[in-house]
Amino acid sequence: MSKKENENGSAESAGECTAGDTKDDKGLGLGVIFFIVAFVICFLSGTLLFPKLLYSKKEQPFNFNHELHVEQTSDCESCHALREDGSFNGIPKLAKCQECHSDTPLGETKDEAVFAEMYVAKEKEVPWYVYSRQPDCVFFSHAAHTKTKGMDCVTCHGPIGTSTTLKPYEENRLTGYSRDIWGKNIWGIKKHSWDRMKMDDCAACHKTETGHQGYCFQCHK
Repeated sequence: MSKKENENGSAESAGECTAGDTKDDKGLGLGVIFFIVAFVICFLSGTLLFPKLLYSKKEQPFNFNHELHVEQTSDCESCHALREDGSFNGIPKLAKCQECHSDTPLGETKDEAVFAEMYVAKEKEVPWYVYSRQPDCVFFSHAAHTKTKGMDCVTCHGPIGTSTTLKPYEENRLTGYSRDIWGKNIWGIKKHSWDRMKMDDCAACHKTETGHQGYCFQCHK
């Protein structure tokens, strides 16, 4: 083989390698772009779409104005009483409401008219959706926190006493519990102490206040 032919062969080989490298770089670049786009789509779906599919929204039977009632009663316990064991007695029964309300509305609001006509007049309990309902195996002594330690209801329930409307009830389609238990943030991040009601939050608070996160049997009966 002549020197000229050898040089031509080397040049052609170099050209082929250069073309091959360019093709490989282009494929790698497309792969990276595809990965980034797929990641963004999955991230947005998990953050925005998944919560909408996981939770179903339900409206309360009618609106309840907490602020108006607090002005009349001056405290929470007038309606939200505690049992002898210190646990919460639940949402007030109709009999409690009838201490002030009759089948004739006291005011002129549409919601009170619904309450008087549909529930008071018919002696029917209001089927409220409870935002903070915990599993049946959980025991929580409100008295130990509000009476003994002097905690404000706002710490766990937020400024509900100043609200004039009720937010929609969001129910987890898998567990049946309220979204208020897990919290609005899908990542579990919270800005306020009342943003969620998980066991980890109770344990962290106990650790800060008492130096010990508590024992299982204290809350789980």
